[in-house]
Amino acid sequence: MKALVTGVLLVLLITLGAIGFLWSGSLDVSAINSPPSVIEWAVHTVMQRSVRAHASAIQAPTNLADQAAHGAGDFDEMCVQCHGAPGKERGEIAKGLTPRPPSLIDAVPLWSSSELFWIVKNGIQMTGMPAFGPTHDDDRIWAIVSFVQQLPRMSPTQYGQRTSIPAEPPHSHEHHDHDHAH
Repeated sequence: MKALVTGVLLVLLITLGAIGFLWSGSLDVSAINSPPSVIEWAVHTVMQRSVRAHASAIQAPTNLADQAAHGAGDFDEMCVQCHGAPGKERGEIAKGLTPRPPSLIDAVPLWSSSELFWIVKNGIQMTGMPAFGPTHDDDRIWAIVSFVQQLPRMSPTQYGQRTSIPAEPPHSHEHHDHDHAH
């Protein structure tokens, strides 16, 4: 019984000490400095487990690979600034974020289609990754996921070709041989 009481008191003291430390403001939350490795590990592990749990019931469309062309423009407009792309460096915003946004060329193979969909749709708290679900329908998000999954196999030239927006076809104006009064 004495060992149980001692154990409970020890856990209580550690908990109160941790709360006191956090409440004191001593933990540096500056984006310039990386968090302590134990905090970084804990937050990353919680994020991975959360994404996997929440995405487990999501089914990817059967024609997912066919949707990549529709996600290219959205990716280039909304994602490349933080994540970079083949032949494109991350923008200045990404260089000031902590944690640093991952290179998707390296990160994409670690996630399933459903997990990537959940991340894009819901975002990740306290990372700078926004939730696109409030502004984009599921089909548009799946198209972004499809394009992102092709990034690891894409050359800079291919990226440029897939994200360039074709010029609108010239408008044809038929001119008839009518006299116009000007």
